[in-house]
Amino acid sequence: MDLREHIRTIPDFPKPGIQFYDISTLLAHPRAWRACVRRLADVVDSYEPDVLVGIESRGFLTAAPLALDLGLGFVMVRKQGKLPGRCITHTYDLEYGTDTIEIQADGIKPGQRVVILDDLLATGGTLAATATLCAKVGGSVQGAVCIIELPDLKGRDKLSVPFSSLIQFEGG
Repeated sequence: MDLREHIRTIPDFPKPGIQFYDISTLLAHPRAWRACVRRLADVVDSYEPDVLVGIESRGFLTAAPLALDLGLGFVMVRKQGKLPGRCITHTYDLEYGTDTIEIQADGIKPGQRVVILDDLLATGGTLAATATLCAKVGGSVQGAVCIIELPDLKGRDKLSVPFSSLIQFEGG
């Protein structure tokens, strides 16, 4: 099954000049979504993780079903102020300004093998920051996996962990 056929592209969203790759059409197609989850599971399983980390918010959609399918724990990374309890934060640079993400302090136990998931890799800033945050709380980040990669934006170059994607769209 060609998963590309189930991803809708929306031009000029959220602003002019941006091509948005919408996975909601993939999620709405049960056979395509099952095929996607199975392919992600094969890739993720090769890293032998203990826990999966999903990046807000579409990363939750990939990491949560995979964690269930593979019998692993699932941990959320969110924007600052969105998680209850004691959290560890990490601030990182954006093209114009900064952003801060957080994880619950007890979400990852020291030494646990972690794989990070998101729906799409563009410039790599948030994924790289998530890897740093996971290491900050003692996780051993084995890799990162996305459904979609926009290789023209060179996000992979910002990552210090192995990376895999299922689909690449040129001209991101």
